[in-house]
Amino acid sequence: QVQLVESGGGLVQAGGSLRLSCAASGNAFRSNAMYWHRQAPGKQREWVAVSTPGGIPVYADSVKGRFTVSRDNAKNTAYLQMDSLKPEDTAVYYCMCRGEWGQGTQVTVSS
Repeated sequence: QVQLVESGGGLVQAGGSLRLSCAASGNAFRSNAMYWHRQAPGKQREWVAVSTPGGIPVYADSVKGRFTVSRDNAKNTAYLQMDSLKPEDTAVYYCMCRGEWGQGTQVTVSS
């Protein structure tokens, strides 16, 4: 079992950047994929990106070229770097690993 704790959300102006962190407990992180999702108000949760151990990250078209995922196995932590943020990126962002979800962190992008 893995437990995930997210941090790094906040309020930023359009065009700005934020970096989200997802700290994992347990040993599952190093050998499993880390998924990032988001849920905007009134909308369904949507997949954003995935990073795999030793693999190539994959991104949703809506964030490709602006968001970057990475992972630090020594720290059992995954990151979502978000650049060139847009108001439509406003959502609660979640990380997920082996079916376990983080608590979510709010990202608000003002125009």
